[in-house]
Amino acid sequence: MKFSGIFLPFSLYKAHHHSVLITFSFKSLHFTDQTDSTAMAMAFKMATTGMWVTDECKNSFMEMKWKKVHRYIVFKIDEKSRLVTVDKVGGPGESYDDLAASLPTDDCRYAVFDFDFVTVDNCRKSKIFFIAWSPTASRIRAKMLYATSKDGLRRVLDGISYEVQATDPTEMGIDVIKDKAN
Repeated sequence: MKFSGIFLPFSLYKAHHHSVLITFSFKSLHFTDQTDSTAMAMAFKMATTGMWVTDECKNSFMEMKWKKVHRYIVFKIDEKSRLVTVDKVGGPGESYDDLAASLPTDDCRYAVFDFDFVTVDNCRKSKIFFIAWSPTASRIRAKMLYATSKDGLRRVLDGISYEVQATDPTEMGIDVIKDKAN
């Protein structure tokens, strides 16, 4: 069975020469065969941070990736509930500048941006960027929490082409995005 739902590894064990990852959700247990030990180790790391990724995060990302109904998605961590949730969604007509303007100047966020461009061969392409936003004015605790939870969210969001880490707007400008895409 393929994983869907909230991501929190509960335990790992060996069975029938396969490693099985048991994940816990609010509703039920889900089983996923994992033959790659690296993926299991990374999944276990997500468990140690105690963060849960909501279904809304994955569903919004899949809508952006396959249906192109969103240009970008901003995610935030609710420290109280330990949930990674969708903070803001940008419509298909919104731009990269709209995404940059939606990020707070004093708190961390994750974002994904669907960047459309034309190659030198005149081919239309699309690449999804993952942005780890950690401004210098944000609290140290928030910076640590976002840094340790980043890999867990990235694993849930399958199909990211590039990652950008930024502490101020100049580190994630559209020129940085264009350079990485080409």
